[in-house]
Amino acid sequence: MFVRNVKAVCLSAALLCSSLMAAAGLAQMPADNKIANLPYAQAAIDATGYNGTMLIYDLNDDQYYASDKDSVLLQHIPASTFKIMSSLVVLETGLVANADTVLPWDGVTRGRTETNTDLTLRDAFRLSSVAHYQALVRAVGEQAMQHALSEAAYGNENINGGIDQFWLTGALRISPMQQIDVLRRLYRGDLPFSDATQDTVKDIMVNDATDDYVLRAKTGLAILDGDENTGWWVGWVERDNNVIMFATVLTATAPDSGFIPARLSVTRDVLREFGALP
Repeated sequence: MFVRNVKAVCLSAALLCSSLMAAAGLAQMPADNKIANLPYAQAAIDATGYNGTMLIYDLNDDQYYASDKDSVLLQHIPASTFKIMSSLVVLETGLVANADTVLPWDGVTRGRTETNTDLTLRDAFRLSSVAHYQALVRAVGEQAMQHALSEAAYGNENINGGIDQFWLTGALRISPMQQIDVLRRLYRGDLPFSDATQDTVKDIMVNDATDDYVLRAKTGLAILDGDENTGWWVGWVERDNNVIMFATVLTATAPDSGFIPARLSVTRDVLREFGALP
């Protein structure tokens, strides 16, 4: 398990662990014949007018489906999908006790007025409050965060670019396949965190809960130099004694207002066609 006293772990050990875990992560990538084409997913993405890809994983069948097999290993900045990982870290280190721990507002008024207040971890996750999570990650610190990402083999494990920016505008990158890998290990409780920590994060990830299904997911949106926009939606659906995981990423340069909702709408459309959602 990810030790609570991570700040005492030396950076050289973290970097060594990083290389070992990255190699292990690559070993988990499926052979090409394990990824089936999903033409209607690519058609749905094309219809949005943006570039992108969608990867689906059927847990019961142990089968991947991709809108474009050639793009599922391409890495993108994770943006707020990183809140899945950062929530795991702050819970495990004890910086946050549970989902209902109150995170104080820093008093800075920002454009999203709903985040200009104290928020619980659950609400900060649901509202995707950047400022609240930046404060948490700063409190974790570079050495402990590097160790956590290396232990979990998260994406390229690169936190260059600022301790409160590396997942927003910095060097951290993750592919759709790597997103699914993190989700699979989280679902099974196989990430290097306690069961209680992983259960709490799965709880705050709930978007929809009905008699028919449960949807757990996280969005992400980043705007990089040159107005390059990256939009994510990652998560899974629990339905009919099965779990269908998904990672959708759209990209565009200076897109119109339809870009932000498109990542959700196209994913829901494909999941309905796939039979994961009613």
